[in-house]
Parts: sequence; C-alpha cells; structure tokens
Amino acid sequence: MKTKTRHIEIMDTTLRDGEQTNGVSFSSSEKLTIAQLLLTELKVDRIEIASARVSEGEFRAVKKITDWARDHDLLDKVEVLTFVDGDISVDWMLDAGAKVMNLLTKGSLNHLTFQLKKTPEEHFKEIAYVLNLAKDKGLRCNVYLEDWSNGMRNSKDYVIQYLDFIKDQPVDRILLPDTLGVLIPDETYRYISELVGRYPDLHFDFHAHNDYDLSVANALEAVKAGAKGLHVTVNGMGERAGNAPLASTIAVMNDFMPEVRTSVSEKSLYKVSKLVETFSGFRISVNKPVVGENVFTQTAGIHADGDKKNNLYYNDLIPERFGRQRKYALGKTSGKANIENNLLQLGIKMSDADLKKITQRVIELGDKKQLVTQADLPFIINDILDSEKIDKKVEIKNYVLTHSKDLKPSVTLQISILEEWFEEHAQGDGQYDAFVNALQKVYKQKKMELPELVDYSVHIPPGGKSDALCETTITWLFQEREFKTRGLDSDQTVAAIKATEKMLNMI
Repeated sequence: MKTKTRHIEIMDTTLRDGEQTNGVSFSSSEKLTIAQLLLTELKVDRIEIASARVSEGEFRAVKKITDWARDHDLLDKVEVLTFVDGDISVDWMLDAGAKVMNLLTKGSLNHLTFQLKKTPEEHFKEIAYVLNLAKDKGLRCNVYLEDWSNGMRNSKDYVIQYLDFIKDQPVDRILLPDTLGVLIPDETYRYISELVGRYPDLHFDFHAHNDYDLSVANALEAVKAGAKGLHVTVNGMGERAGNAPLASTIAVMNDFMPEVRTSVSEKSLYKVSKLVETFSGFRISVNKPVVGENVFTQTAGIHADGDKKNNLYYNDLIPERFGRQRKYALGKTSGKANIENNLLQLGIKMSDADLKKITQRVIELGDKKQLVTQADLPFIINDILDSEKIDKKVEIKNYVLTHSKDLKPSVTLQISILEEWFEEHAQGDGQYDAFVNALQKVYKQKKMELPELVDYSVHIPPGGKSDALCETTITWLFQEREFKTRGLDSDQTVAAIKATEKMLNMI
C-alpha cells in the first residue's frame, strides 16, 4: 500500500534573515533576481524578502519584487517581516505593495518582560489591534514567536497562554523560531509535538538557527513532530552561524523522509547557490554539503578504483541530482584508477605502462603541494611521452639558480654531453639568460654550435592552476630550420630548461 505523503512548505528567508549575515547587503536589482530564481526556478513555496521600515532602499527593493510578483500572480508567496507598532508597519506594507506580513511578537516571557517591559495582556491587545487592522486592509498575517525555543524551556505557561490567544486571531501560520540556535533535536521534537498535539488545527512553521551546527537535524525533527513548514536560507546565510541551509535540508528530507515532499527543484540548488554567493560576497566552504566545490570530488585513488567496481564509494547524493558532475582530484593520494577516470572523461585511453608514468608525475607534483587539474593532464602526457622519444645524449645533471636584489641573476650548471661532464658559471639579465650563457661556455669548449632562440612563450594549461604547471615553448632556428621544444614544470624557468634540454638532444 502506497504511503500518503504530506507537503512541507519551504519558506526561504535569504533576502531577509540571510541578509543579516555580517557584511552582506543586496542591491534592489540583486534582490529581485534572487527572488525570481527562488520562486520560478527553485520553486520554493514562499519567500521572506525584507523587514518593514528599515530604509528607503529596502522599500524600493520590496516594491520591485512585489510589482514583478503581482504581474506573475505570485504575490501571495512574498512575505515581509513587520512589527507590533500600531498602524506604521501596515501602512508601509500597503505602500510597498506587499500582501503577506510576518508579525514579530514575543515568544518568551523573558523577552516580553525585559525588552518590552509589558504584561502578556498588554502585548496581546497590541497584537490583536495590528492583526485586525491588517485584515481590514486586505493583508494576510503570520506571526513569529521570537525566542520561542527559550520560551518553551523556561516559560512554557506563557507560550501556551499566547497560543490560546492567537488561535482565535486572523492568522494563517504560527512561526516558531529557535532565535538563538539553542535547541537540540530531542527538544525540537518534544516541543513541537506537544504544540501540534494541543493545537491540531494550527499551521506551525519551524525556523532553525545553526549556532551548534544542528539546524538541519532540528529541521528534520520539526517535520517528524508535525511542523507543516520550514524556514531556510541559501548557503545557510544568516546572523552568527546562520540559518538552516536550503540545499542540505532539502537533500536530507528527500532521502530520509519518504512520508513528506517539497516543491523544491534539486537541479537548481547549485546554480542558485553560486549566484547568491557571487551577489553576497559570502564565500561558502569548499566542503559544504551539496553545493561546496569539493563535495563531489574523489581524491583518494582507492575511492576512484571503488567507483569503477560497482560504485563502492557512492551514496545517494549523486551530483547529477543537483546539476553537477563527479570529479576526480589529482594529487599525491591519486592512484592509477583516479588518473584513468580523468583521462576517460577527456576521451583518452592509455597503456598500463604509460598510465603508471603519468600517475607518478602527478604524485610528484602533489608532494610539492601543487594542485593538478584534469585540464593539466594532456600537457603532462605530452611532456612525458615527448621526452621518451628523445635519445638522451645530453643531460642537464644539476643547476643552481640565484636571484638577488640589485645583483645580476647567476647560474651554476652541470651538464653531461656524450658522458663527458662539464660545469660552468655565468650571469645574465634573468635566470634563463644566465643559464643560456653558462651553456654557451660549455658548447664553445666543445666547438659545437647552439641554435638561435627565435621565440619564447609561457602558458598556463587552459583550465589548469597557475601553482601547478606552466608550459614553456621555445622556437629555435638551427641550420636554416625552425623547430619547437616544450617543457612542463611548476616553475617557469625550470620548464624552459627542460625545453632546452630537449633541443640539445634533438640537434
């Protein structure tokens, strides 16, 4: 028998609570773009876009969004935080063109007593006035119980008194915030279960904060306990440690809660995450679940090998769900399987012997703490296989490169030509120029001619990392014939020396 699923409303508050992240301020155009993506591409149920009365700029941003939402029949999904301030917030809402207000009220006796210095009866009377005024003006209302989590811990009688009052008011939803992020999952489940059992006809949303890194776990427990909605932010943005992150919350519910469903499109989570990251300047960590740069990247060779053998290291979080691709990072822990996976993605198949050589080269670079990318591999292959074509009659055995302030660069060079050893020292206008000058001294002794250097260019492999590899290509003229040699290394001068060694053997 098929289990009946219940819909969980997802309210994204990136543009309101998320914007309270230290140092983040969206422009009105950025707010509009994010709002459009949240509703039309991610398909969240509702968005909370601002706080009333904050600034003229905030008013203009809200007006842009409400104008667009009205034109697209989405105005009921756009919400604004308001205050118990008589007519002021209601008038602001009407001027801004918004239709749904989330009224901020006190959910703990501690906040009521010490911040407002009012009795419950005084507070309730003021709340009732605002709610009924809003209703008369055609606005819909939800109410936040600020500091509700501490209210349940320390003044539950007050919370019950509040809910007994509010259930008879013109309110669509009761929003339960863990304002200071203090709940543990067990408490979240117990508190919400108790309220759902006592008030089965009320719609409860849960609003998690992440101060103890428990926001996703608490959101899950809230849903299990009967909450009908969750508040999240893109990338977990928000004050202090932030709010429950949208991507992780959705992924966990989809994978571990078959009894519920949401309207959110997983495929769009990464795209929206990157856009918000760009607009906000709030950089997410590379290992952030679902949307972090590294979360679908295998580095260890044993994991890459396991992926080839019945996907031994896969879990349900496959990257394709989120519009992403699995990557195999290249470094000192890379094995042959890791390299082979990357080569296959490039359409390259190699013999085991050549694959072993490529793997060893990548490991050597990884030992130097250099990051190699997939785009670097063709250059490494070319360098290794190209070097093997050459019969090494000339070998640059050793060199010392020096560069000092106000002194000419110098090189001490040790070279073997047909098993005859030479050592020379020279200065030059740069390190490579000094190297060539030392080389010329050796070749003069041998009465041998060196080619003319025609062109010298340095490239970073496209898509590669500048701290991993650079390719130096030198064009030579020898006996009226032009030819090129290439060298690959993390150091530009060393790459040029490798290109030169190839040239010496070719002539």
